[in-house]
Amino acid sequence: MFKLAHNGNVLLDVSKHSPPNAAFIIEAIKKSTFCDCRINHNAINDFFAKDKHSEPILVVATQQDATLDVTISDDKMRAVGELTLAQGGKLLSLEEAKVQLVKARISRGYRQAFLEALLQKQFEMPPGSKVKGLLAKGRLPIDGQTTQFIAQVKTLKERLKTPQLLENGRVDMRDFGKLVSVQPGEVLLRQQPATPGKAGFTVLGDVLPAKSGKTHTLVSGEGTEISPTNPHELLSTIAGVPVDIHNGMRVDDIFTIAEVTNKSGHIDFEGSVIVSGNVAPGMKVTAKGDITIFGTVEAGELIATGDITVKQAGIGHQRADDNSLSCKLISQGDIYITHAQYCYIEANNIVIERQASHCALKAKGVLQIGQDELPKGKLFGGEVLDAATIIAGEIGNESGAKMVINLAASGAEITATTDSCFKELAKTDQQLDSLQAALEKAEKFKDLEKKNLLLTKIAATQQHYCKQAEQLEKRLSDLENNLHGLLNDAKLTVNTVLHSGVEIRIFDKLLKTIRSYPPCHVSLQDNKVELVFKTS
Repeated sequence: MFKLAHNGNVLLDVSKHSPPNAAFIIEAIKKSTFCDCRINHNAINDFFAKDKHSEPILVVATQQDATLDVTISDDKMRAVGELTLAQGGKLLSLEEAKVQLVKARISRGYRQAFLEALLQKQFEMPPGSKVKGLLAKGRLPIDGQTTQFIAQVKTLKERLKTPQLLENGRVDMRDFGKLVSVQPGEVLLRQQPATPGKAGFTVLGDVLPAKSGKTHTLVSGEGTEISPTNPHELLSTIAGVPVDIHNGMRVDDIFTIAEVTNKSGHIDFEGSVIVSGNVAPGMKVTAKGDITIFGTVEAGELIATGDITVKQAGIGHQRADDNSLSCKLISQGDIYITHAQYCYIEANNIVIERQASHCALKAKGVLQIGQDELPKGKLFGGEVLDAATIIAGEIGNESGAKMVINLAASGAEITATTDSCFKELAKTDQQLDSLQAALEKAEKFKDLEKKNLLLTKIAATQQHYCKQAEQLEKRLSDLENNLHGLLNDAKLTVNTVLHSGVEIRIFDKLLKTIRSYPPCHVSLQDNKVELVFKTS
């Protein structure tokens, strides 16, 4: 009944077989050897729609070979194949499919297993079905790792984070175990060098370069040295206590004492000082290293080149004669204290775990009241003299008593220095103008020898002032960038409540709170101090 033409068409001689209707032809095809071919419904329906049939041969179906279309994503990281299954025609072989990949210019990220899995669908799905599958995928670049410094010993700061567990399950907040110490030759730190990263690629073979990890130099602090046999190891050269520094460690000679009283006298030590008890009123502790107080500092004074840690409280009072605070903590590093009352505290960063009341606080960087994660400590009374960032739970108190907070106060120093630089630059410009006038005058000299001598002298002086002007202009640019960065970073974050009566000054702009506010951020926006409620 049906015949296959050389071009893949399935033909029916209607002059011989005279089919009664379209349904008859379709049913006959489905029962024939051409059942998988694509039936030409339009041609069949058109045949029966006509009254007269001029063509004796009707094309009722067509053999369709399997095809594969390859699509590449816009970012060139994926190649997806759409396989149209054969309808009475030839299946697509693995080699034929690979030719399509080559035509699509896929050169990397191809896996034969992907293609085989897609071609397998030819034996699982109905003829003419369309199915998609991943054929190739690119690889994103993997950036290199920054230099890592892996401590091989526990530092004093780490020891203070692990109080000893008592038999009853509680912890002794004054017992932190045996004092950390190292011996000469002991490995303190190992440096894991930066890695170059691994380049990526697209399916078309384009290389995606990777960023190399930042390289940091291992820093040998006092009491340490780089190992002569391994440049990635830091060794101790003395017996003492290891202390973290930026990209390295130092080893401090250490002085330990039960408590600082009139009996012990003031402490002034070249290394680090550990006081296992309290610092009595009026006593001073000065150290070139860190100071660690396991007890309380009452109306005492601590001054350290390194960090200061007070595990209990700092408690002072306001002196009647000059209104100064009797408890003073000053550090060139960071200060950690549980509770502070009537204290003057100055450091790079300040962390007060619970509460600060009636204190004078000055931080170059962060002032944090409360523990890490979401600080919720209380800050009230007194004054924040300066800080770049302040994070606290509650600021001020319900009574609305006045409290002053200064952010980016150091900007005044920057502007004063800027003004000074401008004055110096103006003087330098005047000198250069005078020299130019002298140069023009010297050009008129008739005595050639005297003229050349004078021109040489003027040129040397001009060079000096030109260099000075360049240095001043660079410094002015640096000062402008520093001030811009300081003001951009200045921010107050309140995690619980900001009470009324708080004066917040950012550089030279002021905001006074006249009511209580829920959790919020305060920062400088469009040259105004703005308060924005926290959304999360």
